[in-house]
Amino acid sequence: MARVSVYLNFAGNTEEAFEFYRSVFGGEMGPIMRMGDVPTGPDQPPLPEAERDKVMHVDLTILGGTVLMGTDTLESMGHSLRIGNNVTLNLEPDSLEETQRLFDALSDGATEVMPLQPMFWGSSWGTCLDRFGVRWMFNSPAGAGLGSEDDGAAG
Repeated sequence: MARVSVYLNFAGNTEEAFEFYRSVFGGEMGPIMRMGDVPTGPDQPPLPEAERDKVMHVDLTILGGTVLMGTDTLESMGHSLRIGNNVTLNLEPDSLEETQRLFDALSDGATEVMPLQPMFWGSSWGTCLDRFGVRWMFNSPAGAGLGSEDDGAAG
């Protein structure tokens, strides 16, 4: 089922923030995925030990089924938290085709565009900062159809 959720970025205190939000809203919090759990590519430098325990992903269902998701920003990857990149609207359409349609429309005239591409968690993912300054993230239900490892296509 398609859904919209809110993705929050934090400067190293995601876990603390989500424990607070759980105390406020109640709700179900999913397991915390740590940065050290993420597979790294051959061209990526190793993650500093101090960042391995940072939060890669956590989610909490709050009012009306709305889902808050969160992550820690990593200085070693050149991330810096600022107003404008601390909140993202996450779209999870029912199909890859609808994901691509929404991505194409919202990224028209956008900056900070990361095209849709298959990701290790099984979705095709992309992001953009639209021409009005709103950050959008896209997660399709499946990575298939945007190219494969065999042909090197990324979408």
